[in-house]
Amino acid sequence: MHVYDYLIIGGGIIGLGLAKALKTRYPEASVVLIEKERSPGAHSSGRNSGVLHAGFYYTADSLKARFTREGNATMHAFCEENGLKINRCGKVVVAQNAGELEGLEELKRRGDANGVALEWMSEEALRARFPEAKTFQKALFSPSTSTVNPKEVVKALALHVKALGVEIRTQCAYEARLGKDAVLTSQGPLFFNTLINAAGLYADTIAQEFGAGKAYVIIPFKGIYLKDAHNHMGLSTNIYPVPNLANPFLGVHYTLTAEGAAKIGPTAIPALWRENYQGVENFSLHELGQIAWYEAKLFATNAFGFRALAVEEVRKYQKSYFLGLATALTHERDHNGFDAWSEPGIRAQLLNTDTLELVQDFIVEREGNTVHILNAVSPAFTCAFSFTEWVVEEYM
Repeated sequence: MHVYDYLIIGGGIIGLGLAKALKTRYPEASVVLIEKERSPGAHSSGRNSGVLHAGFYYTADSLKARFTREGNATMHAFCEENGLKINRCGKVVVAQNAGELEGLEELKRRGDANGVALEWMSEEALRARFPEAKTFQKALFSPSTSTVNPKEVVKALALHVKALGVEIRTQCAYEARLGKDAVLTSQGPLFFNTLINAAGLYADTIAQEFGAGKAYVIIPFKGIYLKDAHNHMGLSTNIYPVPNLANPFLGVHYTLTAEGAAKIGPTAIPALWRENYQGVENFSLHELGQIAWYEAKLFATNAFGFRALAVEEVRKYQKSYFLGLATALTHERDHNGFDAWSEPGIRAQLLNTDTLELVQDFIVEREGNTVHILNAVSPAFTCAFSFTEWVVEEYM
């Protein structure tokens, strides 16, 4: 019977980052990572927008603020070292009216507190540098925001951790707990000294089998983009609106991909089961019952303005309405090239079942010899290296 020092559940960017951090800190340790799909990054990580965030959305006392600036630098370095594409196009946050100027000021205060470089741009300066972008009086420019190809990053990271000696088992799904130091997988039982749950959409259900995460449930939100592969509008930077900082979604915006394509999105449509990508694919009656119960509860109580959010997100299925939200951020441009919907992704958003609040920061819990990454939403892709190094330092 082989006992692994560390068993990681989940082959997304966080699971792979944990494997890298463990082998860097404990090079002699035996590490196995199990992933239920054919290859790592099949879900949230591989369907990510690819934006490397700068770190100015988050309050200074948050884990996101702590890890985003450093994570941005380390992810840039990893991509450069591995010859991966990086589009260093920056990002502007624009105001649509006088009421949004205070929101811009708050973002600048947070950026200053977090040590993130931000530049004020007047309407005239914005028009001269990024002629497609439109703002009211002024805008914020983030020079350290870039975009990468998330599938490329995940593939390169998987190769990197294999080279470090990590065993990656694909098509190996977690099935059940077999006591305090073993789990049953679709490839049979595995034994461990320490288990790390980085299962994304299923992190809560696995955590609860080990006595952790009792106050939480994952509520899935579907994100899709409209894409113009040839960037007919001439987008030259990422353009974002002033967000509602009371919820974790940043609103419909423009993104330049690493390859130079333009995208509008994403949606944040409440999904009905965890892998509700399209049609009845991956349908689960149990998940439907659980998630529908909580979504009905949120709708009835209107917690964090869920009713308006749900109605607004469903309206985004109407292409003209969706485009209208985006074009408010730009001067008149050719949007006819936005003719294809992207591959959908699902955001694994943690809900506190006691307070009915969406959890905005990273959540990690330890229970015995198991550690559970319960909430690792955006900007987790950017933070992957800095966040997972901290998890290993604090919890292993």
